[in-house]
Amino acid sequence: MSEIDYEKLGFKAGLEIHQQLDTKKLFCNCPSILRQDTPHFTIQRKLHAVAGESGEVDVAAKHEAEKEKEFIYEGYDTTCLVEIDEMPPYEINEEALKIAVQIAIMLNARILPITQIMRKTVIDGSNTSGFQRTILIAQDGWIITKRGRVGIQSICLEEDAARIIEKKENQTIFRLDRLGIPLIEIATEPDIKDSEQVKETALQIGQILRSCKVRRGIGTIRQDLNVSIKRGERIEIKGFQDPAMMVETVDNEIRRQLDLIDKKEMVKSEVRNALPDGTTEFLRPMPGADRMYPETDLPLLKISRDLINDAKKNLPELREEIEKNLGKIGLSEEMVKLLFKQNKIEEFKELLDIFNEPMFIAKLLLVLPREIASHEKKSIEEVEEILNKDILISVAEYLRDKKISREQIKLVLERIVKGDNVEKAVEFEKQDDNIEEEILKIIKEKPNLSENAYMGLVMKEMKGKVNAGEVMGIIKKLMGK
Repeated sequence: MSEIDYEKLGFKAGLEIHQQLDTKKLFCNCPSILRQDTPHFTIQRKLHAVAGESGEVDVAAKHEAEKEKEFIYEGYDTTCLVEIDEMPPYEINEEALKIAVQIAIMLNARILPITQIMRKTVIDGSNTSGFQRTILIAQDGWIITKRGRVGIQSICLEEDAARIIEKKENQTIFRLDRLGIPLIEIATEPDIKDSEQVKETALQIGQILRSCKVRRGIGTIRQDLNVSIKRGERIEIKGFQDPAMMVETVDNEIRRQLDLIDKKEMVKSEVRNALPDGTTEFLRPMPGADRMYPETDLPLLKISRDLINDAKKNLPELREEIEKNLGKIGLSEEMVKLLFKQNKIEEFKELLDIFNEPMFIAKLLLVLPREIASHEKKSIEEVEEILNKDILISVAEYLRDKKISREQIKLVLERIVKGDNVEKAVEFEKQDDNIEEEILKIIKEKPNLSENAYMGLVMKEMKGKVNAGEVMGIIKKLMGK
């Protein structure tokens, strides 16, 4: 436990969580794909600070504009005129809007039926237009933590920024592949009372987000934190990737402010960057309230009752509920963790609907591709690209229809990886003309078994190299069915 008396210090904190959604871009039809190949073109821009709706220039925007930096933007054939700010935006992506509504419902928030798309001044050049489009979707939600209720102040849907490729003293190079990817932004009320509750709140909201259609991997979620104590100032700490570092970073920030207060130095309200060692560094002045103004190229956004009802009917399960249900149908804890780690829960459910044997389907998804990759001396990524969801669904259908057996599955998958199509891979011939005699022998040696048990024994004996449908026909005939 920390030695810090949070209550005595008047500690308050609120989280801001930004999570990329797994859809096309928010205001155009470009794919949300981060590319590693050589860009096809570059454009050059400079930042100019402009007044917000109130007529005032935001202090943080003015601070950046005075640096007179040059910005280079790299683009691809998947970059459109919206992304380089040469044409107006399309209407909002409907799939991203529906996911945002689902998240709002799961956070017990009040969804706004009519809302205004806004422009938020961007101060670092990470948007070609000089602003970021953002929409307030819902307000007044809440979650319950072990340390009490934490209010959800707002849920917004906004564009992600371009990503930095290289930063020099007077020039920054951005890549436009990330610009415009939909981001859900969740801001809590300043209800968090200590550093452990910061971490708990982040994990609980993260669990809700991961149950929805969001992007996975490094950089797809960013967490910022606003903290304050008595006699101190509100500090925004940006750049948390790992909730495990939150406790140490928050406590270090409290000590930093207390040290300044003890020295009778001023605690400035500012934005600081979270560092890997749990400390922070100055990033920029705290943005003011003069950075938002209405988007003039798009109409008011109306969120219909039909959209809300549809989102309610199709709410995803939380991870803990999925884990419990997968355990009930016989999956081991290790298999469940692997399904989540490899993001294969939905594939597992689809394949299970076709062939209802959970452990076998888990093995089909998680184990066999790795065994084949090792045997064929290929990377697992290469094998999984060949054995994609559509291929595995086709193979599972052959299995369900008893045209192949479970014992033949690995051989079928190996043939596909080597270049056969599915239809050719599932073709098996008799080993010899005495197959019926061999099956009869097995039945006599082990009487009173089920059809499927005999099928397994025959396939094992024949090493899977026989036609499963023909074998089952012979078994039924010999058993008098």
